[in-house]
Amino acid sequence: MTFKDIIAWQKAYEFVLMTYKVTRKFPDYERYGLASQFQRAAVSITANIAEGYKKLSIADKLRFLNIAQGSLEECRFYIMLSRDLDYISSEEHEELNHSLEGASVYLNAYCKGIREKSSASTAKSQHNSSEQ
Repeated sequence: MTFKDIIAWQKAYEFVLMTYKVTRKFPDYERYGLASQFQRAAVSITANIAEGYKKLSIADKLRFLNIAQGSLEECRFYIMLSRDLDYISSEEHEELNHSLEGASVYLNAYCKGIREKSSASTAKSQHNSSEQ
């Protein structure tokens, strides 16, 4: 298994591709402004999921996933700003929001699963220690 098998990463990657497609149409003067920031934040979501995947400690893993969550929220803002500046259509706004929300749901579930697995493992370890 690799990070590419994580549904949260797959959904986030779809969002990255959509972000690049949409920001390609931004005004030229935004190439190093909003378009670049939006693209970097979108890429950060997938990159941090991928990097966190191989971390051995739960704390490290969750730290990278939390960074991904922060980048995801940053993208929520860029979607809104892009719409309000008339850089994207209402349809593109809805598509981006829908895609981002899908990534968000799966990323939150992935984090929750890791936390629950860690808690169960800790509880089991403590239970085994008390029996000895």
